[in-house]
Amino acid sequence: MEWSLENFPVGMNDLDPKVRGKAIEIANQLKKEGRIKESTLVVEAIQQAQEWFLNMEG
Repeated sequence: MEWSLENFPVGMNDLDPKVRGKAIEIANQLKKEGRIKESTLVVEAIQQAQEWFLNMEG
């Protein structure tokens, strides 16, 4: 099952909505690829989304 803005991991609750959206996108992609264990997938997606956001802000 893919995550969405209405259905996402609890660990993403406190994220800025833009970061949460990107984290969901990244998490779904990582899940499809199957390269990362489910237990670390959310943490990795959040980290990548936060980096994306910081780079976007300049």
